[in-house]
Amino acid sequence: MEDFNNRWLAAWTAKDVEALLGFYAPDTWYFDQQVPQGLHGHAALGAYLRGLFSATPPMRYEAEALWPIAGGFCGRWYCTIGDATAPALRGFDLVLMDGERIGRNEVYVHTLGPAA
Repeated sequence: MEDFNNRWLAAWTAKDVEALLGFYAPDTWYFDQQVPQGLHGHAALGAYLRGLFSATPPMRYEAEALWPIAGGFCGRWYCTIGDATAPALRGFDLVLMDGERIGRNEVYVHTLGPAA
């Protein structure tokens, strides 16, 4: 599970759509704050990711914690944007597996303020 999560976050960091789709089941469901209604399937998720990645600067994702749950895991991560040294986002993923791939992914993100 930890290896899967680290490889998955590395694909997010690389903005590698094809690699990311390899982590998701063909009939996956994906939700985040920009698509709260959800996206269903590789075609919809791939199109969304291509648009998202073309509109965002480089982003580096780093795993912070991982909790196994029935059918999958929950993971917390931090994201550093561009050349910044401090993370700008803290995120949490609910991941439900469909065999060896993600069948449902719900992403929750918080913007972090400047360091105190």
